[in-house]
Amino acid sequence: MRLDTRICDRARLARDPRFDGLFFTGVLSTGIYCRPICPARSSKLENIVYFPSAAAAAEAGLRPCLRCRPEAAPGSPAWNGTSATVSRAMMLIRQGALNEGSLEELASKLGVGSRHLRRLFQTHIGASPKSLATTQKILFAKKLLSETALPVTQIAFASGFGSIRRFNAAFSKIYGTTPSALRRRSNTNKTTGSALFQCTLTLSYRPPFDWQSMLGFFELRAIPGVEFVAHGVYHRTIRTNETTGVISMAHQPRDNALLLNVALSDSRDLMPIVEKVRRMFDLDANMTAIHEVLAVDGALEKLVLKQPGLRLPGAWDPFEAAIRAVVGQQISVKGARAVIGRIVAKAGPLFESVDRPELTHLFPTAHELNACDLGMVGMPETRVRTVRALAEAVDQGRFSFVVKGSLSDFIEQLTRIPGIGDWTAQYIAMRAIGEPDAFPAADLGIIKALQHGDKRLTPKQIRHRAEAWRPWRAYAAMYLWHG
Repeated sequence: MRLDTRICDRARLARDPRFDGLFFTGVLSTGIYCRPICPARSSKLENIVYFPSAAAAAEAGLRPCLRCRPEAAPGSPAWNGTSATVSRAMMLIRQGALNEGSLEELASKLGVGSRHLRRLFQTHIGASPKSLATTQKILFAKKLLSETALPVTQIAFASGFGSIRRFNAAFSKIYGTTPSALRRRSNTNKTTGSALFQCTLTLSYRPPFDWQSMLGFFELRAIPGVEFVAHGVYHRTIRTNETTGVISMAHQPRDNALLLNVALSDSRDLMPIVEKVRRMFDLDANMTAIHEVLAVDGALEKLVLKQPGLRLPGAWDPFEAAIRAVVGQQISVKGARAVIGRIVAKAGPLFESVDRPELTHLFPTAHELNACDLGMVGMPETRVRTVRALAEAVDQGRFSFVVKGSLSDFIEQLTRIPGIGDWTAQYIAMRAIGEPDAFPAADLGIIKALQHGDKRLTPKQIRHRAEAWRPWRAYAAMYLWHG
């Protein structure tokens, strides 16, 4: 990925938070790399080199700055000048795809060869997939060392390392010191105060971020027993692999960050949990780049100026988002919420939270939903059959929420399931897997938003107009729905 040196220079000198995580500054005279917002005194220009990722800086032999903490930077945004395949691979790597799996397995999931995937990473990221995974794990470990009281041994496993020896060796190579020594320097005094693993982590984003719209979106759709919003904080039950727990999200606008509070039965799945939360709240979006593209359309320009920072709400689990989309066909948001609540009460495992009595269930897996009688939940029989067909396809491995090839291929595969049309498939792509270019052109809300007087555009005309909004058509849909 080629960086514009002039833009990087200006962003670094201005310490502009909108560029945080979009590139990293290497200082050759000190051998460290920093975020663009680093408060340290600027080095001479001849000693500066820019990298598109922390992994590329680490691969060049530079160490992370202990002052600006690159591990706290927002993640590299998807589709930020990279190929769709690389962006999807990065998402999977951040969720731990290479912690135990191989590069060949990752490439197979994406429908490409491993050699081709390596070449794409070198071109767009400046580092190999393995280097990205290692840097990701080490930076996450540094975050836990700085922000939690988790023992070093647990940090190693929570960061995706299979042994303490490998963790210490990799950490010392990047930071030049051991994890224990670095923790002593940071003087962490936090305690968990519970048999459960608990911690609070700061998840940064690039401004602007319309938190109230994001929170309102989740509050309106909160599944009874699984999630709720109170006093400006979002809460929900989660599970991943064998880990169950509760997450809570609050806004910290002064630091351009959200505060993630987690209480888990096991800390080993913490890294993929954090990455899933980042996707859920779209924390890695580059809103400046998105606004620049959308503003070429007069109608969208007004909406962007009116409500900057409107992001694409994701979902904790892709299957959950898909079921929500099917249940919500042709009924109100309030009605869909009630039906989903009844499905969860029937099929979802019970969950007990001492601190959050409102949280009583986990959302059912495809297997659990497939095994449940969905009679008397308030859905038409045709929709019950669609829910059943979707759950069965996912449970039996005939359908996956990992995109192989193009978005259109994914949509085509999803619409093979009886009862799922283009609108539902596009909406699932938007929320379940965070595809920024998914776009339900036939949506009535979008048609009305683009209407001039009595004249309405056809879906075909809307698709033609939306070509100028690529690759951010999903964000255009959000703006049109909110307009």
